[in-house]
Amino acid sequence: MKEKNKIAVIGIGNILMSDDGAGIFALRILKERYHIPEDVELIDGGTKGLELLPFVEGKEKILFIDAVNFGKPPGFVGHLTKDEIPDYFATKLSVHQIALPDLIGAGRLMGVLAEEIHLVGIQPQSIDTGYGLTGEVEENLERLVDASVEILRQWGVKLTEKNDRVSYYTVMKG
Repeated sequence: MKEKNKIAVIGIGNILMSDDGAGIFALRILKERYHIPEDVELIDGGTKGLELLPFVEGKEKILFIDAVNFGKPPGFVGHLTKDEIPDYFATKLSVHQIALPDLIGAGRLMGVLAEEIHLVGIQPQSIDTGYGLTGEVEENLERLVDASVEILRQWGVKLTEKNDRVSYYTVMKG
């Protein structure tokens, strides 16, 4: 019998802090646009940090989706692997990001961390208080979703579209 939820896809961020919510909006688009197989769990990680440890425990692969300070123009979409993640979070972008390297470190110490961890991120323009993404980030949100889908497909996840009309505006209102 196939074990359930071998892969975790975790959207991170605060939707009330402008572009900091990009990871959450991207996760919502994935959930509404695609049929998600049983062995993949989509998790709204919000700003939980170390509280996510039980959700990553026992997973074979983890994909984080977040706003990341790459030092690039707003809307830039980048991809990091497990060993690269702590370097990009040395400069704190928001409160929750200090916890991502802590989560990875705690998972390593406890021996419960997946061998394969990736993060797809988008360079924010603003993380000020406000609901909704800035123009540059909104324009590139589909690239963030596409990068996430690409990694999942590389992992052998079969994603089929159930609703190709799902967009940022659809999930923003829902």
